[in-house]
Amino acid sequence: MKFTTKIFADGADKAGILEMDANPLISGFTTNPTLMRKVGLTNYEAFAKDVLSDIKTKPISFEVFSDEFEEMERQALKIAGWGDNVYVKIPITNTRRESAVPLVERLSKAGVKTNVTAMMTLEQTEAILPALASSPAAYISIFAGRIADSGVDPMPLMKAAMAHLEKYPKVELIWASPREVFNLAQADSIGCHVITMTNDLIKKIPTFGKDLDLFSLETVQMFYNDAQAAGFTL
Repeated sequence: MKFTTKIFADGADKAGILEMDANPLISGFTTNPTLMRKVGLTNYEAFAKDVLSDIKTKPISFEVFSDEFEEMERQALKIAGWGDNVYVKIPITNTRRESAVPLVERLSKAGVKTNVTAMMTLEQTEAILPALASSPAAYISIFAGRIADSGVDPMPLMKAAMAHLEKYPKVELIWASPREVFNLAQADSIGCHVITMTNDLIKKIPTFGKDLDLFSLETVQMFYNDAQAAGFTL
């Protein structure tokens, strides 16, 4: 069960983050405002600094939450100051479809490590990479899971993105929003640098390589046990 693709745990629950930090498979972390809202967080900075008091070396991404680029930039510079292992997530556009490329270029030149997020097209990849040329380190997060949700195979795009990244050694590709553990195998097969996974998906990784006859038997046993526990009768 060895992968060249690094696994980043995706979540906003500190207990879950610390649990994953203890897992030798986990190389980093990502968060976003939606995940934070789901767990009821209200103080963004306090949460981030609390997490960073324990996560001091592994890369971790925190996202800006403005829709105006000037305010995004202010937030990005502040977030970047929280730690050397912090990457600032910048959406590829704002809600008005205005490109974040100029902002990302300014942040890169200022030495900010960025994670350009919510990307789903090769055109976006081609547009953002030159803006990251001067960055000390960066990620681009292509949401392969959401691409698949639209009925499109993400593999050709991910392969093409990897080819483009050959000219940008400081930029790594993240396979974002996976829907199943098999996506880890897919990402690994093309040499994708990173995949983000929720804790629930990470906990399924040990099923890789499992004997399918045994897996079938365990599934039958589960159905039987649950029917007995429920007290079903006919």
